[in-house]
Amino acid sequence: MYNTYTLKNGLRIVTEKIEHLNSISVGVMVQNGSRNESPEVNGISHFIEHMFFKGTDKRTSKEIMEDIENVGGQINAFTSKEATCYYIKALDTHLDLTLDVLSDILLNAKFDPEEIEKEKGVVIEEINMSEDSPEDVLDDVHSKACFGNESLGYPILGTIPLVKSFTREKILNFISEKYTPYNSVISVCGKFNDKELDELINKYFGEWKSKGEYTPEYDKTIIQVDSAYAKKEIEQLHISLGLEGLPYGDENNYALVLLNNIFGSGASSILFQKVREELGLCYSITSYLQPFQGVGTLNIYAGLNRNYGEKALEVIEKEITLFSKNGITDKQLEINKEKIKANYILGLESTSSRMFSNAKTFLFRNKIKTQEEVIKKIDNIRKDDIQYVLERCFKKGVINAAYVGQDVEYSKLDSIILKSAKAYDNSNHNGKINL
Repeated sequence: MYNTYTLKNGLRIVTEKIEHLNSISVGVMVQNGSRNESPEVNGISHFIEHMFFKGTDKRTSKEIMEDIENVGGQINAFTSKEATCYYIKALDTHLDLTLDVLSDILLNAKFDPEEIEKEKGVVIEEINMSEDSPEDVLDDVHSKACFGNESLGYPILGTIPLVKSFTREKILNFISEKYTPYNSVISVCGKFNDKELDELINKYFGEWKSKGEYTPEYDKTIIQVDSAYAKKEIEQLHISLGLEGLPYGDENNYALVLLNNIFGSGASSILFQKVREELGLCYSITSYLQPFQGVGTLNIYAGLNRNYGEKALEVIEKEITLFSKNGITDKQLEINKEKIKANYILGLESTSSRMFSNAKTFLFRNKIKTQEEVIKKIDNIRKDDIQYVLERCFKKGVINAAYVGQDVEYSKLDSIILKSAKAYDNSNHNGKINL
Protein backbone atom coordinates (compact mmCIF):
# COMPACT_ATOMS: atom_id res chain seq x y z
CA MET A 1 0.00 0.00 0.00
CA TYR A 2 1.42 3.37 -1.07
CA ASN A 3 1.15 6.69 0.74
CA THR A 4 2.49 10.08 -0.33
CA TYR A 5 2.54 13.42 1.46
CA THR A 6 4.60 16.57 1.85
CA LEU A 7 6.08 18.12 4.98
CA LYS A 8 5.65 21.81 5.75
CA ASN A 9 9.21 22.46 4.55
CA GLY A 10 8.44 21.04 1.08
CA LEU A 11 10.06 17.61 1.56
CA ARG A 12 8.06 14.89 -0.21
CA ILE A 13 7.54 11.48 1.39
CA VAL A 14 6.55 8.22 -0.31
CA THR A 15 5.99 5.04 1.68
CA GLU A 16 5.09 1.48 0.76
CA LYS A 17 4.10 -0.87 3.55
CA ILE A 18 4.80 -4.62 3.23
CA GLU A 19 3.59 -6.24 6.43
CA HIS A 20 4.97 -9.74 5.91
CA LEU A 21 8.59 -8.55 5.86
CA ASN A 22 10.90 -7.82 8.79
CA SER A 23 13.11 -5.28 7.02
CA ILE A 24 13.01 -1.63 6.07
CA SER A 25 14.69 0.27 3.22
CA VAL A 26 14.94 4.03 3.57
CA GLY A 27 16.41 6.37 0.99
CA VAL A 28 16.80 10.11 0.57
CA MET A 29 16.95 10.92 -3.14
CA VAL A 30 17.94 14.42 -4.27
CA GLN A 31 17.34 15.72 -7.78
CA ASN A 32 20.96 16.64 -8.27
CA GLY A 33 23.69 14.97 -10.30
CA SER A 34 26.34 15.79 -12.85
CA ARG A 35 23.66 17.28 -15.11
CA ASN A 36 23.12 20.02 -12.51
CA GLU A 37 26.75 21.10 -12.52
CA SER A 38 28.61 23.85 -14.35
CA PRO A 39 31.83 22.98 -16.21
CA GLU A 40 33.88 24.62 -13.43
CA VAL A 41 32.60 22.22 -10.75
CA ASN A 42 31.96 19.06 -12.77
CA GLY A 43 32.27 16.11 -10.41
CA ILE A 44 31.34 18.03 -7.26
CA SER A 45 28.02 16.19 -6.79
CA HIS A 46 29.85 12.87 -6.60
CA PHE A 47 32.53 14.37 -4.34
CA ILE A 48 29.85 15.72 -1.98
CA GLU A 49 28.27 12.26 -1.85
CA HIS A 50 31.58 11.00 -0.44
CA MET A 51 31.92 13.88 2.00
CA PHE A 52 28.53 13.36 3.65
CA PHE A 53 29.99 10.15 5.12
CA LYS A 54 33.14 11.78 6.52
CA GLY A 55 31.81 12.82 9.91
CA THR A 56 29.23 14.98 11.70
CA ASP A 57 29.14 16.80 15.04
CA LYS A 58 27.59 13.64 16.49
CA ARG A 59 29.44 10.82 14.71
CA THR A 60 32.86 10.18 13.22
CA SER A 61 33.14 8.60 9.78
CA LYS A 62 33.75 5.24 11.39
CA GLU A 63 30.80 5.61 13.77
CA ILE A 64 28.43 6.38 10.87
CA MET A 65 29.25 3.00 9.37
CA GLU A 66 29.41 1.15 12.69
CA ASP A 67 26.02 2.37 13.91
CA ILE A 68 24.36 0.70 10.91
CA GLU A 69 26.61 -2.29 10.33
CA ASN A 70 26.63 -3.24 14.04
CA VAL A 71 22.89 -3.94 13.79
CA GLY A 72 23.34 -5.91 10.57
CA GLY A 73 22.27 -3.09 8.27
CA GLN A 74 23.70 -1.75 5.03
CA ILE A 75 24.44 1.90 4.27
CA ASN A 76 25.53 3.36 0.93
CA ALA A 77 24.93 6.05 -1.70
CA PHE A 78 25.24 6.67 -5.44
CA THR A 79 25.42 9.62 -7.80
CA SER A 80 23.98 9.54 -11.32
CA LYS A 81 23.50 12.09 -14.08
CA GLU A 82 20.30 13.48 -12.55
CA ALA A 83 20.07 12.30 -8.93
CA THR A 84 21.97 11.35 -5.80
CA CYS A 85 20.61 8.84 -3.30
CA TYR A 86 21.63 8.02 0.29
CA TYR A 87 20.09 4.84 1.63
CA ILE A 88 20.01 2.29 4.44
CA LYS A 89 18.53 -1.20 4.65
CA ALA A 90 18.03 -2.71 8.09
CA LEU A 91 15.65 -4.71 10.25
CA ASP A 92 12.36 -2.90 10.84
CA THR A 93 13.19 -2.66 14.56
CA HIS A 94 15.93 -0.13 13.70
CA LEU A 95 13.76 2.42 11.87
CA ASP A 96 14.59 5.17 14.40
CA LEU A 97 18.35 4.61 14.01
CA THR A 98 18.03 4.51 10.22
CA LEU A 99 16.36 7.93 10.01
CA ASP A 100 18.66 9.33 12.70
CA VAL A 101 21.81 8.41 10.74
CA LEU A 102 20.47 9.57 7.36
CA SER A 103 19.39 12.95 8.76
CA ASP A 104 22.67 13.32 10.64
CA ILE A 105 24.90 12.87 7.59
CA LEU A 106 22.74 15.05 5.34
CA LEU A 107 22.00 17.89 7.74
CA ASN A 108 24.99 17.92 10.11
CA ALA A 109 28.04 16.97 8.02
CA LYS A 110 31.18 18.86 9.15
CA PHE A 111 33.11 19.04 5.86
CA ASP A 112 36.38 19.22 7.72
CA PRO A 113 39.09 20.75 5.47
CA GLU A 114 41.54 17.93 6.33
CA GLU A 115 38.94 15.31 5.40
CA ILE A 116 38.23 17.15 2.14
CA GLU A 117 41.90 16.99 1.17
CA LYS A 118 42.12 13.34 2.18
CA GLU A 119 39.00 12.43 0.19
CA LYS A 120 40.38 14.10 -2.93
CA GLY A 121 42.98 11.35 -3.01
CA VAL A 122 40.26 8.69 -2.67
CA VAL A 123 38.18 10.12 -5.52
CA ILE A 124 41.25 10.57 -7.72
CA GLU A 125 41.98 6.86 -7.25
CA GLU A 126 38.36 6.12 -8.16
CA ILE A 127 38.86 8.11 -11.37
CA ASN A 128 42.10 6.24 -12.08
CA MET A 129 40.32 2.93 -11.51
CA SER A 130 37.53 4.03 -13.86
CA GLU A 131 40.07 4.95 -16.53
CA ASP A 132 41.47 1.41 -16.29
CA SER A 133 38.01 0.06 -17.22
CA PRO A 134 37.30 0.16 -20.98
CA GLU A 135 33.55 0.07 -20.35
CA ASP A 136 33.72 3.11 -18.03
CA VAL A 137 35.90 5.03 -20.49
CA LEU A 138 33.50 4.11 -23.30
CA ASP A 139 30.52 5.40 -21.33
CA ASP A 140 32.15 8.80 -20.77
CA VAL A 141 33.42 9.08 -24.34
CA HIS A 142 30.01 8.20 -25.75
CA SER A 143 28.24 10.67 -23.45
CA LYS A 144 30.49 13.38 -24.88
CA ALA A 145 29.78 12.28 -28.47
CA CYS A 146 26.06 12.14 -27.76
CA PHE A 147 25.55 15.37 -25.80
CA GLY A 148 28.62 17.44 -26.65
CA ASN A 149 29.23 20.32 -24.25
CA GLU A 150 25.83 20.03 -22.59
CA SER A 151 25.87 18.90 -18.97
CA LEU A 152 24.49 15.43 -19.79
CA GLY A 153 27.82 14.88 -21.52
CA TYR A 154 29.84 15.54 -18.35
CA PRO A 155 31.49 12.59 -16.56
CA ILE A 156 29.87 11.87 -13.19
CA LEU A 157 33.26 11.57 -11.46
CA GLY A 158 34.60 14.79 -12.97
CA THR A 159 38.30 15.10 -13.78
CA ILE A 160 41.40 14.98 -11.59
CA PRO A 161 42.23 18.73 -11.99
CA LEU A 162 38.67 19.68 -11.09
CA VAL A 163 38.57 17.39 -8.05
CA LYS A 164 41.81 18.98 -6.85
CA SER A 165 40.19 22.42 -7.17
CA PHE A 166 37.25 21.72 -4.81
CA THR A 167 37.29 23.81 -1.63
CA ARG A 168 35.09 23.79 1.45
CA GLU A 169 33.53 27.06 0.29
CA LYS A 170 32.66 25.64 -3.14
CA ILE A 171 31.15 22.54 -1.53
CA LEU A 172 29.02 24.45 0.97
CA ASN A 173 27.80 26.90 -1.67
CA PHE A 174 26.80 24.04 -3.96
CA ILE A 175 24.96 22.21 -1.18
CA SER A 176 23.16 25.37 -0.12
CA GLU A 177 21.83 25.80 -3.65
CA LYS A 178 21.25 22.20 -4.79
CA TYR A 179 20.35 20.28 -1.61
CA THR A 180 16.92 21.47 -0.48
CA PRO A 181 13.72 19.80 0.78
CA TYR A 182 11.97 20.97 -2.40
CA ASN A 183 14.05 18.84 -4.76
CA SER A 184 14.30 15.82 -2.46
CA VAL A 185 12.22 12.76 -1.61
CA ILE A 186 12.31 10.35 1.32
CA SER A 187 11.26 6.86 0.22
CA VAL A 188 10.46 4.12 2.72
CA CYS A 189 9.58 0.53 1.89
CA GLY A 190 9.05 -2.43 4.20
CA LYS A 191 7.45 -3.05 7.58
CA PHE A 192 6.63 -0.03 9.73
CA ASN A 193 3.98 1.63 11.87
CA ASP A 194 2.49 4.60 10.04
CA LYS A 195 2.19 6.86 13.09
CA GLU A 196 5.69 6.06 14.32
CA LEU A 197 7.20 6.61 10.86
CA ASP A 198 5.43 9.96 10.45
CA GLU A 199 6.66 11.13 13.86
CA LEU A 200 10.23 10.04 13.18
CA ILE A 201 10.39 11.69 9.74
CA ASN A 202 9.12 14.96 11.24
CA LYS A 203 11.55 14.63 14.15
CA TYR A 204 14.62 14.12 12.00
CA PHE A 205 13.80 15.99 8.77
CA GLY A 206 11.06 18.47 9.72
CA GLU A 207 13.57 21.23 10.49
CA TRP A 208 15.46 20.89 7.20
CA LYS A 209 15.49 24.42 5.82
CA SER A 210 16.63 26.08 2.60
CA LYS A 211 17.00 29.63 1.32
CA GLY A 212 14.01 29.24 -0.97
CA GLU A 213 12.07 26.85 -3.16
CA TYR A 214 14.35 25.18 -5.70
CA THR A 215 13.28 23.05 -8.61
CA PRO A 216 15.96 22.02 -11.13
CA GLU A 217 15.30 23.12 -14.70
CA TYR A 218 17.07 21.88 -17.82
CA ASP A 219 17.56 23.52 -21.18
CA LYS A 220 16.23 21.71 -24.22
CA THR A 221 18.75 18.98 -24.91
CA ILE A 222 20.18 18.30 -28.36
CA ILE A 223 21.49 14.90 -29.41
CA GLN A 224 24.64 15.23 -31.47
CA VAL A 225 25.45 13.42 -34.70
CA ASP A 226 29.04 12.64 -33.79
CA SER A 227 31.58 9.96 -32.88
CA ALA A 228 34.58 9.69 -30.58
CA TYR A 229 37.50 7.35 -29.97
CA ALA A 230 39.72 6.69 -26.95
CA LYS A 231 42.94 4.75 -27.44
CA LYS A 232 43.61 2.03 -24.89
CA GLU A 233 46.25 -0.69 -25.12
CA ILE A 234 43.79 -3.55 -24.72
CA GLU A 235 42.99 -6.66 -26.72
CA GLN A 236 39.34 -5.95 -27.47
CA LEU A 237 37.52 -3.19 -29.30
CA HIS A 238 34.66 -1.79 -27.23
CA ILE A 239 31.83 -0.15 -29.18
CA SER A 240 28.88 1.94 -28.05
CA LEU A 241 26.24 3.04 -30.54
CA GLY A 242 23.50 5.58 -29.86
CA LEU A 243 20.00 5.69 -31.30
CA GLU A 244 17.30 8.15 -30.36
CA GLY A 245 15.36 6.98 -27.32
CA LEU A 246 12.50 8.45 -25.29
CA PRO A 247 12.53 10.76 -22.25
CA TYR A 248 11.87 9.50 -18.76
CA GLY A 249 8.12 9.38 -18.14
CA ASP A 250 7.11 9.16 -21.82
CA GLU A 251 4.10 6.83 -22.06
CA ASN A 252 5.61 5.17 -25.15
CA ASN A 253 8.52 3.89 -23.06
CA TYR A 254 6.55 0.69 -22.42
CA ALA A 255 6.56 -0.02 -26.16
CA LEU A 256 10.24 0.92 -26.38
CA VAL A 257 11.13 -1.45 -23.53
CA LEU A 258 9.27 -4.23 -25.36
CA LEU A 259 11.04 -3.53 -28.66
CA ASN A 260 14.43 -3.27 -26.97
CA ASN A 261 13.76 -6.61 -25.30
CA ILE A 262 13.28 -8.21 -28.70
CA PHE A 263 16.09 -6.39 -30.46
CA GLY A 264 19.05 -6.43 -28.10
CA SER A 265 18.29 -7.20 -24.46
CA GLY A 266 18.87 -10.80 -23.47
CA ALA A 267 20.24 -14.02 -24.94
CA SER A 268 17.21 -14.59 -27.17
CA SER A 269 17.39 -11.11 -28.74
CA ILE A 270 18.08 -10.46 -32.41
CA LEU A 271 21.51 -8.93 -31.83
CA PHE A 272 22.72 -11.66 -29.46
CA GLN A 273 21.52 -14.47 -31.68
CA LYS A 274 22.83 -12.94 -34.90
CA VAL A 275 26.14 -11.35 -33.89
CA ARG A 276 27.25 -13.79 -31.20
CA GLU A 277 25.48 -17.11 -31.68
CA GLU A 278 25.23 -17.28 -35.49
CA LEU A 279 28.37 -15.40 -36.55
CA GLY A 280 30.55 -15.76 -33.45
CA LEU A 281 31.83 -12.19 -33.72
CA CYS A 282 31.75 -11.31 -30.03
CA TYR A 283 31.24 -12.53 -26.49
CA SER A 284 29.20 -9.60 -25.23
CA ILE A 285 26.53 -7.61 -27.06
CA THR A 286 23.45 -5.91 -25.64
CA SER A 287 21.20 -2.90 -25.97
CA TYR A 288 19.76 -0.78 -23.16
CA LEU A 289 17.76 2.40 -22.56
CA GLN A 290 18.94 5.66 -21.01
CA PRO A 291 15.90 7.85 -20.28
CA PHE A 292 16.58 11.32 -18.87
CA GLN A 293 14.42 14.38 -18.27
CA GLY A 294 13.35 15.66 -21.69
CA VAL A 295 15.55 13.33 -23.73
CA GLY A 296 16.53 9.68 -24.01
CA THR A 297 18.84 7.36 -25.89
CA LEU A 298 18.87 3.70 -26.87
CA ASN A 299 22.42 2.36 -26.71
CA ILE A 300 24.01 -0.74 -28.20
CA TYR A 301 27.18 -2.10 -26.60
CA ALA A 302 29.56 -4.71 -28.00
CA GLY A 303 32.99 -5.95 -26.94
CA LEU A 304 34.87 -7.90 -29.61
CA ASN A 305 38.15 -8.59 -31.41
CA ARG A 306 39.15 -5.39 -33.21
CA ASN A 307 39.51 -7.34 -36.44
CA TYR A 308 35.78 -8.09 -36.33
CA GLY A 309 34.67 -4.47 -35.85
CA GLU A 310 33.71 -3.72 -39.44
CA LYS A 311 31.83 -6.98 -39.94
CA ALA A 312 29.94 -6.60 -36.66
CA LEU A 313 28.87 -3.04 -37.47
CA GLU A 314 27.70 -4.09 -40.94
CA VAL A 315 25.51 -6.75 -39.34
CA ILE A 316 24.18 -4.40 -36.63
CA GLU A 317 23.37 -1.71 -39.20
CA LYS A 318 21.56 -4.25 -41.37
CA GLU A 319 19.56 -5.64 -38.43
CA ILE A 320 18.46 -2.15 -37.31
CA THR A 321 17.22 -1.43 -40.83
CA LEU A 322 15.35 -4.72 -41.07
CA PHE A 323 13.85 -4.33 -37.62
CA SER A 324 12.59 -0.81 -38.28
CA LYS A 325 11.10 -1.94 -41.60
CA ASN A 326 9.58 -5.30 -40.66
CA GLY A 327 8.55 -4.61 -37.07
CA ILE A 328 7.27 -7.49 -34.96
CA THR A 329 4.53 -10.10 -35.23
CA ASP A 330 1.40 -10.30 -33.07
CA LYS A 331 2.87 -13.39 -31.41
CA GLN A 332 6.11 -11.55 -30.55
CA LEU A 333 4.04 -8.70 -29.12
CA GLU A 334 2.10 -10.97 -26.78
CA ILE A 335 5.12 -13.06 -25.74
CA ASN A 336 7.16 -9.99 -24.88
CA LYS A 337 4.36 -8.37 -22.93
CA GLU A 338 4.59 -11.34 -20.59
CA LYS A 339 8.39 -11.17 -20.50
CA ILE A 340 8.57 -7.50 -19.53
CA LYS A 341 5.79 -7.95 -16.96
CA ALA A 342 7.81 -10.76 -15.40
CA ASN A 343 11.02 -8.69 -15.50
CA TYR A 344 9.21 -5.77 -13.89
CA ILE A 345 7.68 -7.85 -11.10
CA LEU A 346 10.87 -9.83 -10.41
CA GLY A 347 12.82 -6.58 -10.30
CA LEU A 348 10.66 -5.37 -7.42
CA GLU A 349 11.06 -8.37 -5.14
CA SER A 350 13.37 -6.58 -2.69
CA THR A 351 12.47 -3.60 -0.51
CA SER A 352 15.54 -1.75 -1.82
CA SER A 353 14.55 -1.96 -5.48
CA ARG A 354 10.99 -0.89 -4.65
CA MET A 355 12.27 1.99 -2.53
CA PHE A 356 14.50 3.21 -5.38
CA SER A 357 11.71 2.89 -7.94
CA ASN A 358 9.22 4.80 -5.77
CA ALA A 359 11.78 7.50 -4.97
CA LYS A 360 12.67 8.11 -8.60
CA THR A 361 9.08 8.17 -9.83
CA PHE A 362 7.93 10.52 -7.08
CA LEU A 363 11.00 12.73 -7.43
CA PHE A 364 10.69 13.26 -11.19
CA ARG A 365 6.96 12.74 -11.83
CA ASN A 366 5.50 13.72 -8.45
CA LYS A 367 3.23 10.67 -8.51
CA ILE A 368 3.40 6.92 -8.00
CA LYS A 369 2.26 4.25 -10.41
CA THR A 370 1.04 1.11 -8.71
CA GLN A 371 2.11 -2.30 -9.96
CA GLU A 372 -1.43 -2.82 -11.23
CA GLU A 373 -1.24 0.39 -13.26
CA VAL A 374 2.11 -0.59 -14.78
CA ILE A 375 0.84 -4.07 -15.68
CA LYS A 376 -2.20 -2.50 -17.31
CA LYS A 377 0.01 -0.15 -19.35
CA ILE A 378 2.04 -3.12 -20.57
CA ASP A 379 -1.09 -5.10 -21.45
CA ASN A 380 -2.40 -2.10 -23.41
CA ILE A 381 0.61 -1.84 -25.75
CA ARG A 382 -0.79 -1.90 -29.28
CA LYS A 383 0.67 -2.26 -32.76
CA ASP A 384 0.19 1.51 -33.29
CA ASP A 385 2.45 2.18 -30.28
CA ILE A 386 5.02 -0.23 -31.68
CA GLN A 387 4.98 1.47 -35.07
CA TYR A 388 5.39 4.91 -33.51
CA VAL A 389 8.50 3.82 -31.60
CA LEU A 390 9.97 2.04 -34.60
CA GLU A 391 9.60 5.23 -36.64
CA ARG A 392 10.93 7.54 -33.97
CA CYS A 393 13.75 5.47 -32.48
CA PHE A 394 14.88 2.75 -34.90
CA LYS A 395 14.21 4.07 -38.40
CA LYS A 396 16.84 6.86 -38.19
CA GLY A 397 19.46 4.26 -37.32
CA VAL A 398 22.59 4.99 -35.30
CA ILE A 399 23.07 8.70 -34.62
CA ASN A 400 26.36 8.66 -32.71
CA ALA A 401 29.09 6.21 -31.76
CA ALA A 402 32.11 5.74 -29.52
CA TYR A 403 35.01 3.30 -29.60
CA VAL A 404 37.71 2.26 -27.12
CA GLY A 405 40.68 0.15 -28.23
CA GLN A 406 43.96 0.36 -30.10
CA ASP A 407 45.05 0.39 -33.76
CA VAL A 408 41.51 1.09 -34.94
CA GLU A 409 40.53 3.13 -37.99
CA TYR A 410 37.38 4.43 -36.41
CA SER A 411 36.62 6.69 -39.36
CA LYS A 412 36.16 3.50 -41.37
CA LEU A 413 33.82 2.17 -38.68
CA ASP A 414 31.87 5.45 -38.81
CA SER A 415 31.42 5.10 -42.54
CA ILE A 416 29.62 1.80 -41.93
CA ILE A 417 27.43 2.57 -38.95
CA LEU A 418 26.68 6.30 -39.33
CA LYS A 419 25.53 6.24 -42.95
CA SER A 420 21.90 6.97 -42.21
CA ALA A 421 22.77 9.50 -39.49
CA LYS A 422 24.96 11.52 -41.83
CA ALA A 423 22.31 11.51 -44.53
CA TYR A 424 19.72 12.62 -42.00
CA ASP A 425 22.14 15.20 -40.63
CA ASN A 426 23.02 16.70 -44.02
CA SER A 427 19.43 17.02 -45.11
CA ASN A 428 17.94 18.31 -41.88
CA HIS A 429 19.91 19.52 -38.93
CA ASN A 430 23.53 20.41 -39.67
CA GLY A 431 25.01 18.07 -37.12
CA LYS A 432 22.36 18.27 -34.43
CA ILE A 433 19.04 16.56 -33.92
CA ASN A 434 16.51 18.58 -31.96
CA LEU A 435 14.15 16.61 -29.75
